[in-house]
Amino acid sequence: MSTQVRDDPDATRYVIETDGAIVGAAYYNRFEDHIVFTHTEVDEGHQGEGLASQLVQSALDDVRTAGLRVVALCPYVRSWLQRHPDYQDLQR
Repeated sequence: MSTQVRDDPDATRYVIETDGAIVGAAYYNRFEDHIVFTHTEVDEGHQGEGLASQLVQSALDDVRTAGLRVVALCPYVRSWLQRHPDYQDLQR
């Protein structure tokens, strides 16, 4: 199974693809100095595979590279950040 995360700025979301099919997304609103994650979802048939965690980590790595801060309105992103102290510095 080939998995890839990419930013889809036209749809204001990061997507995770498995074998070329989009199976999840983390939606956001981007501002000049920060990004607000509003909702994360993974298709029902792919839940429990760790894809949401992979999606959020890759999105946050991209956010870090861009020099942005994070506002986590999405409960999943908020709980992911709480479980990963090495990403706490991204929170606004």
